[in-house]
Amino acid sequence: MKETDEIKQLLSEIRDLQRESLGEYRRVTQRSLDLQQQAVTRQEQISKLYRRVLVGVIPLVIAIILLIIYLLGKLPY
Repeated sequence: MKETDEIKQLLSEIRDLQRESLGEYRRVTQRSLDLQQQAVTRQEQISKLYRRVLVGVIPLVIAIILLIIYLLGKLPY
């Protein structure tokens, strides 16, 4: 009978440890998913900001190039 009780206790301990392990796995997995979602959100925000900056910078670069061409045309040879 003593061996049966020990076996039951060991099986109960194994079950409890597996439950704890599963709970920890779920917690870590959820945290990982949360971090991935944050990364996707930040990437979308940066992408939108990048597009806005490009829309503002490209006309400025074109204007500077045209100004340089204009000024070079005004130089005496």
